[in-house]
Amino acid sequence: MTLDKNVNLPWVEKYRPATLDDLVSHEDIITTINKFIKEDQLPHLLFYGPPGTGKTSTILACARQIYTPQQFSSMVLELNASDDRGIGIVRGQILSFASTRTIFKAGFKLIILDEADAMTNDAQNALRRIIEKYTENVRFCIICNYLGKIIPAIQSRCTRFRFAPLQSSQIVPRVQDIIAKENIDVTEDGIKALLTLSGGDMRKILNTLQSTWMSHKKVTEDNVYSCVGHPLRSDISSIVNWLLNEDDFARCYQQIKDLKDSKGLALSDILTEIHTFVHRTELPSDVLIQLLSKMADLEQRLSVGCTENTQLVSLIAFFQQVRDLVQLEQ
Repeated sequence: MTLDKNVNLPWVEKYRPATLDDLVSHEDIITTINKFIKEDQLPHLLFYGPPGTGKTSTILACARQIYTPQQFSSMVLELNASDDRGIGIVRGQILSFASTRTIFKAGFKLIILDEADAMTNDAQNALRRIIEKYTENVRFCIICNYLGKIIPAIQSRCTRFRFAPLQSSQIVPRVQDIIAKENIDVTEDGIKALLTLSGGDMRKILNTLQSTWMSHKKVTEDNVYSCVGHPLRSDISSIVNWLLNEDDFARCYQQIKDLKDSKGLALSDILTEIHTFVHRTELPSDVLIQLLSKMADLEQRLSVGCTENTQLVSLIAFFQQVRDLVQLEQ
């Protein structure tokens, strides 16, 4: 893909792999699918795994390898979660596409059902019969994040592939290639921050990279964290220091609340970072277990909509208890 074309596209689309050889990860999966295609033995496929791990890119690259650009529109049907995929679509659009052959075109059609875990159980039950009945004419590729939301009857009709989160060693070369092509000013700690925030999600990395570059014109650790509204490491150090060393409960609460409000931070994000920070702190194992258990309860309360200020008071109280326990043990 030349850089002068599609200049206004987001980088996730601009640099989406066009062929199977362009994909940077899951070599065993790609090798297996390549073998299926070369031997003309492609089964029904079920791709599952976290977002941004290459599921959609893989099947689109397969489709481009199987079909010419002229055939693509007539031989491939792609449906996403944004489309209505109740039982009506299965019995209508999918059934009519699967049951008709294109004149003078040999081979099979391909139906891609992206984010299929959003399909209703009725739609999935209607789909399983279509998969069996029209196997001679069509192949299905079902893509989802959560395998448990796909009924067992469909799982048994497909060859399953799990797309694991990408490793840093797979992500970094592709990111550096994009950095070079876009001529971006990036620091080493900026790339580390991207990798830390991504959790193996390539799409998230590229979106964050583009957003940070557009807003700051330099991709550093602080700029990356500021762009996504994530707490800086220096902020977390300050918060943990107050929690462990500030004797005045009210002053500790006010300091953390002022920092949280001035930076626009969410308590759930702060809690996640404190969890990582606490693991690096030398605390007695029984004290650490109690603290992590209470932090888990606090996170659960936040997830169901409890007030942040009340939960912040709980967090400070937990650490006060930890300090008391450590002093007793000493």
